[in-house]
Amino acid sequence: MRIGAERGDAAGPVADDTALRLAAIVESSDDAIVGKTLDGTITSWNKGAERLFGYREDEILGRSVLTLIPPERQHEEHDIVARLRRGERIRHFETERCRKDGSRVPVSLTVSPILRADGTLIGASKIARDISERKATEAQLRRQGQRLATLNRAAQLILRELDLDRVVAIVTDIATELSGAQFGAFFYNVTDDSGESLLLYALSGAPREAFEAFGMPRNSAVFAPTFAGTEIVRSDDIRQDPRYGRSPPHFGMPAGHLPVVSYLAVPVVSGTGDPIGGLFFGHELPGMFDEDTELLIAAVAAQAAVAMDNARLHSAARHEIARRRAAEEAKALMLDELKHRVKNTLATIQAIARQTFRATPPAERDSFLARLQALSDAHDLLNETRWQGATMDDTARRALRPFRDRWSERIAAHGPPVDLPSNVALLLAMALHELGTNACKYGALANDSGRVALTWALDEAGRLRVTWRESGGPPVSTPRSAGFGSRMIERTVAAERGTVAFDYAPDGLHCEITLPYRLHREASAVTNPR
Repeated sequence: MRIGAERGDAAGPVADDTALRLAAIVESSDDAIVGKTLDGTITSWNKGAERLFGYREDEILGRSVLTLIPPERQHEEHDIVARLRRGERIRHFETERCRKDGSRVPVSLTVSPILRADGTLIGASKIARDISERKATEAQLRRQGQRLATLNRAAQLILRELDLDRVVAIVTDIATELSGAQFGAFFYNVTDDSGESLLLYALSGAPREAFEAFGMPRNSAVFAPTFAGTEIVRSDDIRQDPRYGRSPPHFGMPAGHLPVVSYLAVPVVSGTGDPIGGLFFGHELPGMFDEDTELLIAAVAAQAAVAMDNARLHSAARHEIARRRAAEEAKALMLDELKHRVKNTLATIQAIARQTFRATPPAERDSFLARLQALSDAHDLLNETRWQGATMDDTARRALRPFRDRWSERIAAHGPPVDLPSNVALLLAMALHELGTNACKYGALANDSGRVALTWALDEAGRLRVTWRESGGPPVSTPRSAGFGSRMIERTVAAERGTVAFDYAPDGLHCEITLPYRLHREASAVTNPR
């Protein structure tokens, strides 16, 4: 902006009219528009600034612009002036500023120089836009993304686990993390070999000694709906609940018990409708669990119920094997039942994800559902051989099928005949899906010229080496932090005592997976249809 420009008399009315229109625009703007001198003195202040910062014009004119800047950010003002002196204009600079009441507001700043007619810099005009709503939306999306990733992690862990105690421990830890609780517990009913019903529990966030002194929770007025499987109980302050403190022997919180003020209890109900137990969460501060948390934990409880049904089915199948002493027949029965249960589990999780994350950005939701589909495809391949294993060629073709349907001429896969045990085939199928997805988003399949080469071989040490090499895609750089896909590959490969190496070369990602290879010809030999 230039001021004091020379103009003829004929231009005067036009210039005055323009100035009036400009002043009207400034005054009616929803954004805060503030003028200041180079030393930081505020010289102009519109209604938008008054609404945003809370100061009236007569309260702020003549004061330093540092009044609006948090102490730890006041260096920004010096940086802005330095950039203006270099002839720059600052656009969409996101920061925080202070309101009159001491609260802070996130803003996007656009700063323009104010110049004399001769070009001398004498001040600056700042436009500050309130971006609180956008920041809140971004934070909500980040939270939803983190929750989606955690649910995905839960699904991955639970689907691989058929031990009831491990399922319960995993669910308890993940649900406590998702809820933000200080303490989490899963109380559940089991029937031992003699037919006796027992109440067991798993804990998260506290040692077992913290609970053992007080015995198991009773079917009190507060606990009854959860143990009956009929109601979620959520309380901002359990001490204010009219049902609290009415049941012996403690009549409320026992002396020395862990502090619990906020309270959330979610029943876990079997697919047959029978109550299995309940997830219980506590926090020493009031109002820590909201409706969103309640819905999220209800989704986890649904996953837990399916997983526990699977674990119990697995346990029942093992007892059936021992009773019949017909190992092959019993194994076939167990695999058929587990195959059915796994497909039901995947379908249940997909339905939960669609319902729970209907407001989540489509890309994040579709990524989660694609991982579930890849896991389902790998299970289908292994079901064809009754979980006796699969060939590396079949595993690669099935895992890359979604990508080859579109880029068949740009994806090459070859290697010698190799028979894989079922756990390795499942691992590699998920790893190849993650690599293919990453290539579509950021790598060789993200443009029109990139290519992917997948090769595998057995080395002299008896190890299986699987190599994924991309070329011709967009330039590659090492990410600042590992994404979910790379972490999943590293953890699952490490669980099989293998190694993973990622090389983010500029011309394309190079990933090498090395696994110990033990070929059991009788157990893992499969027919490879051509």
